[in-house]
Amino acid sequence: VPGIGALITGALERSGVGDTVKSLVVDGAWGGVATVLGFVPVIFIVFLFLAFLEDCGYMARVAFIMDRIFRMFGLSGKSFIPILIGKGCGVPAVMATRTIENERARRLTIILATFIPCGAKTVIIAMFAALFFHEQWYVAALMDVVGIAIIILGGVALKKTRLFKDEAASFVLELPAYHQPTVSGVWHHTWNRLKGYILKAGLIIFPACVFLWFVMHFDWSLNLLADEEIATSILHDLGSWIAWFFEPLGFGSWQGAAAAVSAEIAKEQATATLGLVAANMDGATTGSHIQALFGTVSDFPTLAALSFMVFNLFVPPCMVAIAVIFREMGSRKWGWFAVGFQLFVGYALALSVYRIGVLIAGGGFGIWTALAVAVDLFCLWMIVRPVRKEAAK
Repeated sequence: VPGIGALITGALERSGVGDTVKSLVVDGAWGGVATVLGFVPVIFIVFLFLAFLEDCGYMARVAFIMDRIFRMFGLSGKSFIPILIGKGCGVPAVMATRTIENERARRLTIILATFIPCGAKTVIIAMFAALFFHEQWYVAALMDVVGIAIIILGGVALKKTRLFKDEAASFVLELPAYHQPTVSGVWHHTWNRLKGYILKAGLIIFPACVFLWFVMHFDWSLNLLADEEIATSILHDLGSWIAWFFEPLGFGSWQGAAAAVSAEIAKEQATATLGLVAANMDGATTGSHIQALFGTVSDFPTLAALSFMVFNLFVPPCMVAIAVIFREMGSRKWGWFAVGFQLFVGYALALSVYRIGVLIAGGGFGIWTALAVAVDLFCLWMIVRPVRKEAAK
């Protein structure tokens, strides 16, 4: 993919086009296409192995084995596969829920499956672990543990609500005999799923990346800006307008807001945006620039960095996955409920990490700390509260 970008750049330079057109094509248009294509190899491998497991008869056995465990927190044994796939990418994870016949269990799986950090989120984990937690080796692995805990505890809490109250349906499944999968069958299922992903992803990521390029490279007078002039861009103003939303989380600056919002296009975009918006900070390298950025927005930069990482890992996934969630949910109401729940979980986790962390570090007790404690107590009550008798019927 980088080689193709270089070829496009060379062709545009030879044709003598202006800097604006060259930046639009290379950074905007091709950047969007490259983002989609960058996921294709991972998605292809995931779909290939999924088709292989389905065709040889093993998928049904996995679902049968996991059903007894998963039904304890409101899910079906068939939920195991989407959650497992979610480690690679949230898009096929949501699509894999189609094998779950029970509608409530399927919707609950859609809501929870993307809490497992996917491959794109792993980029965020790797960068922050290297910059801020290189001596705390367990922080990176802890993010996967947190994701699993959210799935379990979130399933328990949602199962007790009116939306998901239901007796667990009897798990009836015919176990097919093991057989050797056919090349044509595996390829047919893999290609159909991959083609659907490329079309859906391209229609969403492409225009989003072009829009991000536009607000990063232009001011309100539509003057083309160099990368180091991003502080006068439209993105700077947009980030400043919404920075208040991230202030309680410890990274309430236009840079933090811009990086967090750009992560919704593609999660790994957060790291690229951070590197760009922190370019004018003190430091010799991009990593030191980012460290300096968090040092300017908080008196506790390590906690602010941890909050930023947690927020971007556990809020709603990328725009492609969100679009697939809306489609698979079958209605806008359920789609907004899923996104709203994911946003609440991610925000509550980041708020608790930063505010309670600041309290432990000696930073004092304030209104946001009280709110964090109240939210944590509410979540704990939703998990441990008894189920009403009428809800259990």
